[in-house]
Amino acid sequence: MRIELNGRAVEITREATVADAVAASGAEARRGIAVAVEGEVVPRSEWDTTPLHPGQHVEVLHAVQGG
Repeated sequence: MRIELNGRAVEITREATVADAVAASGAEARRGIAVAVEGEVVPRSEWDTTPLHPGQHVEVLHAVQGG
């Protein structure tokens, strides 16, 4: 199935979850990462159980320290 991940079209498995999208984004560590699906933040505790659907917009954001 195809989703939009960080602004680009990506093919992922039909049974993909938010955790799979995080992996597909190239994020290696789970610390300092937030995920939004269709503009709604998904709690980290729900990444493994939140399914994705074709055409959804997913943003994987990395916290950066600095100022």
